[in-house]
Amino acid sequence: MENEIKVEEEKEEIKEKTDLPPVTSIIIVIALIVGAVIYATKFPRNQNGETLSYPARLSSGQQGKVLQDWVELSVKWGDLGVQMTEAGVIDKEKFENLYSQRGGLAQTDREYLTSSNNGNLMIHSENAGIILNMLWAFGLANTNPILENGPMMDLRYGGAGNFASTGGWTLAKGNAMDHYSMHQFVKLTPEQQDLVERVAKNIYRPCCDNSTYFPDCNHGMAMLGLLELMASQGVSETDMYKVALQVNTLWFPDTYEAIKTFMTSQGIDWNTVDPKRILGAEFSSSSGYQKMLSQMKPQQQKGGASCGA
Repeated sequence: MENEIKVEEEKEEIKEKTDLPPVTSIIIVIALIVGAVIYATKFPRNQNGETLSYPARLSSGQQGKVLQDWVELSVKWGDLGVQMTEAGVIDKEKFENLYSQRGGLAQTDREYLTSSNNGNLMIHSENAGIILNMLWAFGLANTNPILENGPMMDLRYGGAGNFASTGGWTLAKGNAMDHYSMHQFVKLTPEQQDLVERVAKNIYRPCCDNSTYFPDCNHGMAMLGLLELMASQGVSETDMYKVALQVNTLWFPDTYEAIKTFMTSQGIDWNTVDPKRILGAEFSSSSGYQKMLSQMKPQQQKGGASCGA
């Protein structure tokens, strides 16, 4: 995308400017003034100039793709968008201005930001970046011990504000760190928190080498937010992994197409593979994915992924 700052460029800047340990997607905050890794999508319009809703654009054959083109999550969004705009975690004007440059938000996606009566989240190939940004904001701001006591607070990294998931969030009112783990939008029971921590440690994303327990990039922070929502609404551990894989395939479609191709080449049916295994470091971390690619024939290989979605 035009607004993306590739994570590889970030890593090179880190090597030149700091002696901190080489943690994927740690960044120099000054470089984020331009709003790095905020995802914007251009949407098609009808003859009246109105942005089309996704169902109006979805052809009956699209769900026949190798990986699912859209998914309705078993998690209700409710009024979280309203709560986050009222708290300043999301500056509504900044958010809508970002997408106005690309054709504007579809009505359904705007309602996630403005309505108090949203049902289950629907994520598809055209709004995956919008949902990523909303979950990113939620994961960043919702009070959670993972943010307060986990790797994000390791003194070796100079504070939690020095990561792409914090310094990169430029759509808030004020500084992103003014909202870091500061709002109790969703309160978890001790059992639910244990579940989130257990699952978070087993879910990786192919733009980085860290698990969701270390949400140092936008995808990691968004996945943390999604796990919190699922746990708070009684989603089982097994289904949390299933949903996480569905969402990751929409955030990193080429990556998971390649993983499926590799599985097929090994005589493994993608539909029978344990989502937990796919989401683990063996396949879904940056290094694990690259190792898998090295075992594939050249004509099968696909490029990796970046934190710019």
